[in-house]
Formats: sequence, structure tokens, C-alpha cells
Amino acid sequence: MSEENHVLVVFPHPDDETFSSAGTLARYINNGVPVTYACLTLGQMGRNLGNPPFATRESLPDIREKELEAAMEAIGITDLRKMGLRDKTVEFEPNDEMDAMIKSLIDELKPSVIISFYPQFAVHPDHEATAEAVVRTVGRMPKNERPRLQLVAFSNDAPEKLGEPDILNEISDYKEVKLRAFEAHASQTGPFLQQLATPELSGEAKGFLEVEPYWTYNFES
Repeated sequence: MSEENHVLVVFPHPDDETFSSAGTLARYINNGVPVTYACLTLGQMGRNLGNPPFATRESLPDIREKELEAAMEAIGITDLRKMGLRDKTVEFEPNDEMDAMIKSLIDELKPSVIISFYPQFAVHPDHEATAEAVVRTVGRMPKNERPRLQLVAFSNDAPEKLGEPDILNEISDYKEVKLRAFEAHASQTGPFLQQLATPELSGEAKGFLEVEPYWTYNFES
């Protein structure tokens, strides 16, 4: 991990980074690798309002922004970019504008690795649009200038169609960090945190605190 010179993380929603990568990002930071998180939206249209509810549709954007900032503090990320897109509309953003936004971040930061979603295996339309923009943009770059893509595949058929993950990051040493990041995203993670506290339901849930899987992306040319 210490061989990376900069990690760029691109996800559309607050909490995407926590579910997929909080332990990995904390490890990078602990190894002295700079991490930048470009969060495309503030999750304004998140389906959950807390459990029990403590947000309204009107207050949720401000609450999720504060939760995102608290999660960054828990993970140790100091370079948070709020990209200003609207939740559940990322798929409607023009491709050229999405690609220009990604390329601007790459040109500025010159990351050696980008963490984002894997196209066609990311489940949510905003996830897919983000994944496609990252892959399109990096794919246009000269081979010797491309950052490595370390991608998250959430769909159940990912192992069948993509094969087993190329990277399995063991994050047990950062379990408490990831748990604090989950707790920071309280409006969205209440039911999940309840699973962690329920022994008969906690097996798969606890896996999120132990291992983070990724697939690399291989361009044809």
C-alpha cells in the first residue's frame, strides 16, 4: 500500500465509501498515502430518514453532509471534495461533463489508483453512471499514464461473471475505524448497525468489518 503515490476515491453518495472501503482507506492513510474523496452528491434523496426517524426530506441534505464530514474524520480523510451533483440524477448528467470532472481530478492529483464502482455490477443507477464515467475517462488516457482501477462490485452475480475478487484487503485492524464511520452515517446505517448487534444475523454483516474485496479493470487496449 505504501507504494501508491495518491488514491482518488470517486463515489456518488455519502456512505458508499464506508460500506465498500473505509478500512482500506484508513490503511492507505496509516501507510502515509494521500487519499482524496470526490463525493458526487450529498445523498439528498436517500430512502432512510433515521431509525427511529430524526430527519425530514427538507433536513436530510444538511444532515447527510454533516454525517459525511464525520465519517471522513473517523476514517482520517482530510481532502474531501463535494462535487455538487444531485442525488438520483447522476445517470442524467452529460457524459462529456462527467468525464471532464473526472479528468480534472486526475490531472490535478495524478493518482496511482482510483477506487470506484465496477460498471454493470454496481446495482444503483448513480453507481453505474459514476463507474462508467471513471472507466471511460481512464480508458482514453495513454496506457502508461493510466491509474490502476480498483473497483467495487456489489451485485450478487459479480463473482460468477467477473471471477473472484483480484484484491481482498484484510481490514480487521481497522474494524473500529469502519464501525465509527458506519455510526457517523446514522441516518442511513441504523438497520445495518442493528444487524451487527444481532448474533444470529451478524455473520455476513460482520464480514464488512473484516475484508474489503475489489476487482481490477483490464482495458482491451
